[in-house]
Amino acid sequence: MNAKNGNVLDTPEKTFALDFIERNRQALWTLSDSIFYFAELGMQEHRTAGLMTGLLEEHGFRLERGISGFPTGFLATYGSGSPVIALHTEYDSNPSNSQKSGATEREEIVPGAPGHCEGHNVNGAVLVSSAIALRYAMEKYKLRGTLKVFGAPAEEQVLCRPYYVRDGYFDDVDIAFHDHIYDEFKSDYGLMQAALISANFNFKGESAHAAMAPWKARDALDAVVLMDVGMAQYREHFERGMTAHRVITHGGEQPNVIPAKASVWWMMRHPGAEGARKLFEQAKKIAQGACLMSNCEVEIDVRAAVWPVRGNQTMAEVIQKNIDAIGMPVWTPEEQAFAKALQKNAKVREDGLRAAPTPIEGPAVQIAASNDCGDISWKVPMARVWFPANVPNVTYHHWSAGAALATTIAHKGGLAGAKAMAVSVIDFLKNPDRVAEAKDTFRREIGDTEYKPLLPSGQQPQKDLNYEMMEKFRPLMEPHYVREKPVFAV
Repeated sequence: MNAKNGNVLDTPEKTFALDFIERNRQALWTLSDSIFYFAELGMQEHRTAGLMTGLLEEHGFRLERGISGFPTGFLATYGSGSPVIALHTEYDSNPSNSQKSGATEREEIVPGAPGHCEGHNVNGAVLVSSAIALRYAMEKYKLRGTLKVFGAPAEEQVLCRPYYVRDGYFDDVDIAFHDHIYDEFKSDYGLMQAALISANFNFKGESAHAAMAPWKARDALDAVVLMDVGMAQYREHFERGMTAHRVITHGGEQPNVIPAKASVWWMMRHPGAEGARKLFEQAKKIAQGACLMSNCEVEIDVRAAVWPVRGNQTMAEVIQKNIDAIGMPVWTPEEQAFAKALQKNAKVREDGLRAAPTPIEGPAVQIAASNDCGDISWKVPMARVWFPANVPNVTYHHWSAGAALATTIAHKGGLAGAKAMAVSVIDFLKNPDRVAEAKDTFRREIGDTEYKPLLPSGQQPQKDLNYEMMEKFRPLMEPHYVREKPVFAV
């Protein structure tokens, strides 16, 4: 890539940050690969968070670990005064998606183990690398302001950032940047992702021998099944954009004992926060109806509740100018061949890696997926750096989306993302008027919408989420860990 192309990059502060990240590209790549092989599930990212926070602390950030009740969440702070700029991202993996990097066919590292199948490993490396580069640029050029770097656990459960907003961590933030892997290099604005409410419906009945005395029982699994039927019937009446999906997390122990307890985990989405709330309220009524039919009771535990993600136009346009100047990584013939082979085996369109950044052509097209950074984007102006570190057309949460994540494709794309993030933050650190403009745009964009958390008051995160699975697989995954430690040279 031509990191010097265009006057937008030709300032001493940006030149320093770009050179710092380029000099430390091996540290970024080692950090990214380390997180890939840790492959830690949400709420269990202990080694991942430990490595990230250790690097930030080593380079002068003030660390607050375990924020909002998340053992693997953190806030790292550098600098003082205004503007206060937040950087945040996620670093968790997914269950059952272990995949060898560089393999174009399904090939597990550890059979059945968790794996990164979206690219949150690169997200974490981009966050830390850009933050460290900014810290030294701020010191060298006496840039006034405060960096607040947030680590966000359990994004795959769409979990933590509404807690951060609820608990006041963004009350003094002026603007916020999110970095996320993609197959494109771009920013965007407007509504991008959907609102979501995620909840456990825990049904309670009474057990009995299924053959000898079933009339004495109240079958909690019946209640789960009846709720499923009710939700299926309600789908006819879904508003446009509503979706709902579930897994039964407990259905009993054995067939001849009627289950006294059964649980189902539902995720409910809508393009707007109120639509998600409406769907959740109807789901609660359906659960109560299932209880009436099965003579059971239900307790509802909200796991997560997030607003739709939106992007600020002023910030997105600043990011895009820097992306266009940095340019897309130059892909080798071997990297293009790998991408096309992977696309062929994943049975998707075989057109290789993209050759140029994607321009902003207007407001984003909102997608059905969710991200827990949505609440931040309604609290303060926020924009996203999409960086090109995965193969186009493959589906996230599928083995094929894990195949490139510790290859040169991920390395080059992550390097480009860290550069775009760092120089875009510098634009706002140097120019208070630009921060004010982002705030003005934000007020116009949200209009009379009043942000109210979807998260129930007093709700606390489930700290033991995914504990048993990681305890089972971590010893089997350890032999594959990267032994080299990332070192950022000043």
